[in-house]
Amino acid sequence: MSYESHLNKTLKNAKRFLEILKLYHRYESIGINHVPKNGRALLIVNHSLATYDGFLLGLEIFDNIGRLPQGLGDDMLFRFPFLKEWMTDLGVMPASKENAKKLLRDGHILGIAPGGMRESLRPFRERYQIKWAKRKGFVKLALETETPIILAACPAADRIFKVYSNKLTALSYKYIKFPMPIFKGFGPTFIPRPVKLVHYISEKIVPPKLNIITEEDVDAFHEVILVEMRKLMVLARNHRTSF
Repeated sequence: MSYESHLNKTLKNAKRFLEILKLYHRYESIGINHVPKNGRALLIVNHSLATYDGFLLGLEIFDNIGRLPQGLGDDMLFRFPFLKEWMTDLGVMPASKENAKKLLRDGHILGIAPGGMRESLRPFRERYQIKWAKRKGFVKLALETETPIILAACPAADRIFKVYSNKLTALSYKYIKFPMPIFKGFGPTFIPRPVKLVHYISEKIVPPKLNIITEEDVDAFHEVILVEMRKLMVLARNHRTSF
């Protein structure tokens, strides 16, 4: 029986839509062989306003490895009944340490975008930047569960939409955690720009085994991950792409 036969209706519809986006963006991945065929792993990605670049990576892993990554989403995605059911069908759970540990205990690939909604709202002058300085929860999770980290960088996703810096966006997210970006896509429209998307995927980074995990241990491993992700972003940006 094929993997696709196990997909629910929402996933099947999402897969068809993502396949169209894959063609539209001439999507490809470099290093897909680094994704393990079994066992738990943390798949750490950068966050664009478009967001669907992460789902394209999930489709790539499903098509090539036969595994469907699970994800953690912003609480806002689960505030509305219909959207909550849709996200659940897609394998996305509310972001919490308990949910993350459960998915890893069950042997899943867990996808996390540490920068979250805040990173996705960056204005275009801050594109390609990794806003993870204070986001260390995923590193501590890797250390506590002894789970290898795989990084995936797709800087070109920051060019799908042009996001403008404005006080409304900053204030709405700061006080009510609701995204209100001012942006445009192709020309003056909201149509995504047809930029070529390429995900660069790292080899697994195995966390050190520690009997007691200190704040210094978390900081040290966090710095390792930041350095490697920045290198990967540069490597991906140097990939020959065209608009």
